[in-house]
Amino acid sequence: MTDSRPLIAVTLGDPAGVGPELIARLLAEPALFENVHTVLVGDRWLWQEGQRVAGLTHRLPEVEDFAAARRHDEPVFLPVDSVAEGAVGVAEETAAGGASVLAVLTRCLEAAQAGEVDAICFAPLNKLSMKKGGLAHEDELHFFAEKLGVTGYFCEFNTLGSLWTSRISSHIPLKDAASYVTEERIVAASRLIYDSLKLAGIEAPRVAVAAFNPHGGEGGTCGREEIEVIEPAVKACQAQGYPVAGPFPADTIFLKAKDGEYDAIVTMYHDQGQIAIKLLGFKQGVTVQGGLSIPITTPAHGTAFDIAGQGKADVGPTRSAFTIACRMGENLRHRRLETATSA
Repeated sequence: MTDSRPLIAVTLGDPAGVGPELIARLLAEPALFENVHTVLVGDRWLWQEGQRVAGLTHRLPEVEDFAAARRHDEPVFLPVDSVAEGAVGVAEETAAGGASVLAVLTRCLEAAQAGEVDAICFAPLNKLSMKKGGLAHEDELHFFAEKLGVTGYFCEFNTLGSLWTSRISSHIPLKDAASYVTEERIVAASRLIYDSLKLAGIEAPRVAVAAFNPHGGEGGTCGREEIEVIEPAVKACQAQGYPVAGPFPADTIFLKAKDGEYDAIVTMYHDQGQIAIKLLGFKQGVTVQGGLSIPITTPAHGTAFDIAGQGKADVGPTRSAFTIACRMGENLRHRRLETATSA
């Protein structure tokens, strides 16, 4: 009988940050792993250090590859030699730390391409360390997309509980944001977050689109993007059967979402959504990499160098990131099995 449980790959994140400690705390909650296969990927010494900082001890069986991980019910450890012990100090941005992250993630992405894993949950990384260590992309999402051979639209989702946000532009100067406000990008972002919420188990997602200009453009007197671009994009989504509404003034739509009227908001630029979502719950947010061939999640708070090595890291956002990866990975696994059966 085919095993329908997904295999979730988990990484330790930047060696200098709170990631190893967080994963040690995550593994101390056995109920999280009952319905999935889990493989922790990383350096042996770093995993030991994470346990030491967390004050915990785990004895995970070691496996040589991802295929072997699926034969275990309990979490297992896949060792990767990516960085020498002593090459990275606590709370340091280093090329060695960044190269380590890239090496471990590459191993997981290769397994994803081969269909061996169904989702990835990575502990926090440091973009500067990664760029010092060889990252040639603007961020990790573009790195993932290239490694996975993604050619369609992709973007980063930020989630807080049941509320998800996406954006049609990301890490660009604000002066360039208006050039990204196109009907094509708005339609793609709206469809993608709707489909991703379905994969995450939301039966009928409700998606709102934010306006670009103050007060929604005030009928065209304060910008015409709403009239000429965003409204047509919303209508195009509706014509395709997607329950998308808007545009709504950006300074009020989050109040509606907070009250439960919408499950997702498509924003027009980075800070339009980030400020709101982080104000609502900075310490509990999760980032989901959208539009890739498999779900990839991470806690949204970063490497927290200010508390790294002190045993103070809160596992809550990592737990949420892992839970979303499991839910999306399970649904993806089921879809894959259904496709294989019907072929």
